[in-house]
Amino acid sequence: MVAVGVLAGLSVLSLLTYGYLAWDSLGLGPGETEATRAGLGEEPGAGAPSSQPHIIFILADDQGFRDVGYHGSEIRTPTLDKLAAEGVKLENYYVQPMCTPSRSQFITGKYQIHTGLQHSIIRPTQPNCLPLDNITLPQKLKEVGYSTHMVGKWHLGFYRRECMPTQRGFDTFFGSLLGSGDYYTHFKCDSPGICGYDLYENDNAAWDHDNGIYSTQMYTQKVQQILASHNPRKPLFLYIAYQAVHSPLQAPGKYFEHYRSINNINRRRYAAMLACLDEAINNVTLALKKYGYYENSIIIYSSDNGGQPMAGGSNWPLRGSKGTYWEGGIRAVGFVHSPLLKNKGSVCKELVHITDWFPTLITLAEGQIDEDIQLDGYDIWETISEGRRSPRVDILHNIDPIYTKAKNGSWAAGYGIWNTAIQSAIRVNHWKLLTGNPGYSDWVPPQAFSNAGPNRWHNERVSWSAGKTVWLFNITADPYERVDLSARYPDVVKQLLRRLSQFNKTAVPVRYPPKDPRSNPKLNGGVWGPWFKEDEKKKKSDKSKGANKQKKKNKKKAN
Repeated sequence: MVAVGVLAGLSVLSLLTYGYLAWDSLGLGPGETEATRAGLGEEPGAGAPSSQPHIIFILADDQGFRDVGYHGSEIRTPTLDKLAAEGVKLENYYVQPMCTPSRSQFITGKYQIHTGLQHSIIRPTQPNCLPLDNITLPQKLKEVGYSTHMVGKWHLGFYRRECMPTQRGFDTFFGSLLGSGDYYTHFKCDSPGICGYDLYENDNAAWDHDNGIYSTQMYTQKVQQILASHNPRKPLFLYIAYQAVHSPLQAPGKYFEHYRSINNINRRRYAAMLACLDEAINNVTLALKKYGYYENSIIIYSSDNGGQPMAGGSNWPLRGSKGTYWEGGIRAVGFVHSPLLKNKGSVCKELVHITDWFPTLITLAEGQIDEDIQLDGYDIWETISEGRRSPRVDILHNIDPIYTKAKNGSWAAGYGIWNTAIQSAIRVNHWKLLTGNPGYSDWVPPQAFSNAGPNRWHNERVSWSAGKTVWLFNITADPYERVDLSARYPDVVKQLLRRLSQFNKTAVPVRYPPKDPRSNPKLNGGVWGPWFKEDEKKKKSDKSKGANKQKKKNKKKAN
């Protein structure tokens, strides 16, 4: 009993230390909301609130499947636990294994094979971005009256101004363009000597905000400013893409207090970063209540991919890590919290994919989905809110034709249906098939983080027989991918290979251009930003056309 009392005391102390406030203690009832609206220049009760819900989509970066309190983590996440417990936990929810692919699929509702972003991520020096002919979620929401704002990490390309967030549907943007960078200085080096500043406000470098503020806290302050200045009676779409908990592993000192017992320095830093992120989401939720948005809001929380064990993340008991198509790379932490949910406090085990948010949110916003847009996502609101069956029966995790080929892969191994040298993965109902080189495949248990450095002695490994390039799992019965069934069920393998082949027929060419030396920030005032000038290209083409015309004239004269 004494021990229980001590633990209870520590729990109270931890809440005070972290600065969490009980939401109910703020007195955020109808009176507070009216007062807030009056502060925004409105008469209390004036006008009717919109029937369209406020949409707040929060995307964490590299958060591991186990790294949330309700999945058994030693890292405390009281805000996420509370929001998820009062909402709907998504426990069969999938994303992509890396940053750019997940973000592109969220914002377009399309698989990578349908945007040309099948391979890897968009690198800072590549003349590449989300293809401009893809209509985006914020563009569709603007059509039906939404104010659209993005705070955080973009990572969908910026080599042309047309690729920037403000040109892709967002009224305002505050954040970074690249995939990672220093949390305090906001500088990023892509390679030795190729370094630059990466913090933007709309279309310009945000030098005025270069105050050494930790990005998680800085982004939260920006969100609070947006909520304070917007009219809560007008529909709002707020996309908050936090940098945390992606490397580099940095966090303010006070967040380490509860994790000094973690010997592994990467895990300790990661824990502090996640604790800070949890507090930030608490502050966002408080702001939604304070400024009158909460009652008509839908809060969606998602990680963009699995955790990276070498950088402190844990996906246990799932297999693999970020960058792989094992469950540890693509099965994500996710939940929906909203007063508008019908089945609050429930768990959704139906199949849900990150592409599903596009049609789901447009429908909730009372928008229209054009018939000519070939979406890969489904409207899954009734699945989440009411507990109905998901309309989704399969997920194409990806087909990457230029990833390192498996040496022993062949058409013969794929029964003449598919070349198993190609990296691919697909889920159909309970079955999951992987081909090619699936990537890092260890199970990394919690005790692997017990030492000062990464220790693979604790990891569970499987030695595959030579030449293996096809795996089949029943994910419902075996979510940890321990029993390969490809030899036992060849007919199922063939069915899934045929489905892969069908998907591949609809694929567009891969966009993965070589680096462009003009991208160097030194040529752009020390800032990462658009470098491709359309005018220059036109001038060059005009000059070449003029030269060709002059040659033709000279030929005629000669004749």
